[in-house]
Amino acid sequence: MASTTMRLPTNSTAATDSFPRRNSISAFINYRSSSLSKSLFIGSTFNCRALYRNLNLTSRTSFSVKCVSGSEAKQQVKDLHQQDATTSLTAFAPDASSIVSSIKYHAEFTPLFSPEKFELPQAYTATAQSVRDALIINWNATYDYYEKLNAKQAYYLSMEFLQGRTLLNAIGNLELAGPYAEALSHLGYKLENVANQEPDAALGNGGLGRLASCFLDSLATLNYPAWGYGLRYKYGLFKQRITKDGQEESAEDWLEMGNPWEIIRNDVSYPVRFYGKVVSGSDGKKHWVGGEDIRAVAHDVPIPGYKTKTTINLRLWSTKAASEDFDLYAFNSGKHVEAYEALANAEKICYVLYPGDESIEGKTLRLKQQYTLCSASLQDIIARFERRSGASVNWEEFPVKVAVQMNDTHPTLCIPELMRILIDIKGLSWKDAWNITQRTVAYTNHTVLPEALEKWSMDLMQKLLPRHVEIIEMIDEELIRTIIAEYGTADSDLLEKKLKEMRILENVELPAEFADILVKPKETVDISSEEVQISEEEGGGEDGDGNDDEVEVEEAVTEKDGTDKSSIENKKEELPEPVPEPPKLVRMANLCVVGGHAVNGVAEIHSEIVKDDVFNAFYKLWPEKFQNKTNGVTPRRWIRFCNPDLSKIITQWIGTEDWVLNTEKLAELRKFADNEDLQKQWREAKRNNKVKVAAFLREKTGYSVSPDAMFDIQVKRIHEYKRQLLNIFGIVYRYKKMKEMSAAERKENFVPRVCIFGGKAFATYVQAKRIVKFITDVGATVNHDPEIGDLLKVIFVPDYNVSVAEMLIPASELSQHISTAGMEASGTSNMKFAMNGCILIGTLDGANVEIREEVGADNFFLFGAKAHEIAGLRKERAEGKFVPDPRFEEVKEFVRSGAFGSYNYDELIGSLEGNEGFGRADYFLVGKDFPSYIECQEKVDEAYRDQRKWTEMSILNTAGSFKFSSDRTIHEYARDIWNIEPAKLQ
Repeated sequence: MASTTMRLPTNSTAATDSFPRRNSISAFINYRSSSLSKSLFIGSTFNCRALYRNLNLTSRTSFSVKCVSGSEAKQQVKDLHQQDATTSLTAFAPDASSIVSSIKYHAEFTPLFSPEKFELPQAYTATAQSVRDALIINWNATYDYYEKLNAKQAYYLSMEFLQGRTLLNAIGNLELAGPYAEALSHLGYKLENVANQEPDAALGNGGLGRLASCFLDSLATLNYPAWGYGLRYKYGLFKQRITKDGQEESAEDWLEMGNPWEIIRNDVSYPVRFYGKVVSGSDGKKHWVGGEDIRAVAHDVPIPGYKTKTTINLRLWSTKAASEDFDLYAFNSGKHVEAYEALANAEKICYVLYPGDESIEGKTLRLKQQYTLCSASLQDIIARFERRSGASVNWEEFPVKVAVQMNDTHPTLCIPELMRILIDIKGLSWKDAWNITQRTVAYTNHTVLPEALEKWSMDLMQKLLPRHVEIIEMIDEELIRTIIAEYGTADSDLLEKKLKEMRILENVELPAEFADILVKPKETVDISSEEVQISEEEGGGEDGDGNDDEVEVEEAVTEKDGTDKSSIENKKEELPEPVPEPPKLVRMANLCVVGGHAVNGVAEIHSEIVKDDVFNAFYKLWPEKFQNKTNGVTPRRWIRFCNPDLSKIITQWIGTEDWVLNTEKLAELRKFADNEDLQKQWREAKRNNKVKVAAFLREKTGYSVSPDAMFDIQVKRIHEYKRQLLNIFGIVYRYKKMKEMSAAERKENFVPRVCIFGGKAFATYVQAKRIVKFITDVGATVNHDPEIGDLLKVIFVPDYNVSVAEMLIPASELSQHISTAGMEASGTSNMKFAMNGCILIGTLDGANVEIREEVGADNFFLFGAKAHEIAGLRKERAEGKFVPDPRFEEVKEFVRSGAFGSYNYDELIGSLEGNEGFGRADYFLVGKDFPSYIECQEKVDEAYRDQRKWTEMSILNTAGSFKFSSDRTIHEYARDIWNIEPAKLQ
């Protein structure tokens, strides 16, 4: 095959070189035919002369094939592993020259682009493929080691993995950032520019997915045997555009140019069934038959640890139908849509993260997504367990070898699915399967919001997953027995309350065997003999029912009081209509608690709310199940790689880079917090980051901001409880006060601020989208006001994602975490901001409580009502006793005056008014906390004027953030829930 010459940039030192065939690390690929067992010795794709010498490979051969016998091949594979494991995993440290060769090789031999040009997109893809080669070496070695070791392995199931970009994180963890930067420089490019070509993987939305990704990084770094499982969303959640009308959504295009990091495993696929019916076989077993069958196909993404060979796996499922489901007859008859229907129904399961669920079709699709994740992942886990077990499979060993963690309620169907597989397919008894399931599965709760504790229509689930509903009904029966055994039947009111609160099935009658336990004796009423006599007369005698005398009675009534028959009929027509029966629901959170051996919250205050409120009845029944695991973030991505200037300063003053793995060492910064030299370096690093953000904001929004102003940032998904509305109302108040002052007064009273927002409002969440519109309208007015200038800017960053966060967070000086107390489970962005020396303003909610304890109360701006006060404040509001602050009313009137345009904000402001009603009465207490909030913001201004003091507070935030590493969190999960041990490659 002729070598194709590709055009490099003219400034490249290798610009005149063609792309010759390159040397490679070779690996065996077994090949068997019906006539002969053979092995193909096929070259892979990474140039490494040291390895060639050890493997006795020809130095100029890029693609070699040896035909050897099966036994000889096996022996060579064994020798390869034994002799060269150390070389390939330890001695291999590619220099810039070998990396250049590898990138060139991929540009020519594994291209996703035409060979005419070698521009930035091509450079990124070839570079990523080159890095992936290095990852695969450790990845395969890790997998082989786990297979041989057969230790207990954890499996983390999540509907979201918000990975961000991979390139810089991967070469950082591999300690190859320097060589890759040098190699790309030889090819005429900067590493930063190449890395910016990578789209963010659109596999998540908010903290849930980002936490899952941090956990994978920590699992690999700490050498724990673990895998992640998720779905491969083709179009993500959505790409956000900000227009004059607010937020607009379009499909994510992250896979448009391919994903060089993933490897499709066409040989790893599992059947997933929907609909159908359950029949009993002659053997007495239940069989789920018929319905709609699809296949889930594995796509693997390597997750490297930091300064370790361990590279674990994130397995993502895509969905498809078999080729025979394409109706060729219909297609050739011109019925093209009908012909493709089965394939489209299968593929759309993994099109979009969180499809809108206002329609029955949307609800069905979401439930299909959840079941696909659970079924495919469990089939894969079970297949691995059986393979590692060998000829003799002992199912009692399953929980000893497998730990399944459900990240929120989305993977709840793991519980009935594992039961179904164990009972219907593996032949276990109900008792044994239930015991195994409970010992295997654990649940992380992420919310106290009632609407976020998933409840699925039982009718929908019955239609889609009939066998699972049978199993859930049996689990519910088991729970009912447990509740009756605990509380007895003497106090029927108490028992009824507990059953109503704890049952998995809501609005579903008790099973027949329990039908009589809540029957209350009928109350007897004393009736006087006179009343009895009247009743008998009106009722038509002892054996009559009154019907025969209906006309006579009506006539008598007419004669007595003038009421005629027609008026009686009208009254009959006015009887109230019967109340419709409430829908039958499956409470997924209750199923998680019942079916798992551990339930954890994600911050201390959240875990207490879980025990005292959300699952109080379960906590009283099974207190040993409930734990706290305060969230954390990976210090690799969230400070070491995204904030290199600050990282160098930390390493210089601590005297070691060990803090990246042992964040406790960050506490040593405390003794230098008031050191002038450190403070000067600290401020310079912060300003450099602000300059970068200012350039980024200009590029993305067109607005120019001053890097000398305070950068005040609130970035998180848009939700009423997160209270972006409180923030923007505070900004409006600030702007109004500025407008009432002279230029000199403004300068004296206000510190210059750049107020930055970012986050997506769910496509069907109307109120959240109104908030986005309002923020952008305020920005459009303030940013063009010549009287205000650089004293105040309001910026909404479109399409906020991990890569944007990696730029904004290092530049932040004040960060807002201002949710209504008791409503945020934990938060993780607060941890990232604190780690990067940002000072927080917030309520005592979620992890804010613990952050404030660690960084010091003097280094945290606190305001607002406390969690235990919220219920009382809402009751006070409902009783009409709340009196709004005049400043709050002033802001509302200012908005209504049209100061920010002609858009009608009555619906938005109306949610903050009134005392009761859906969407009214200020449920999230914006008005209640507003005066406390603006007074706290005045303290922020005062503190910022003293830059020496502010910098000290900033340093102390970084020093106190050591607790919030996801490494600490993962150690706790491994010890207290999963019972797994590190398995480090030697």
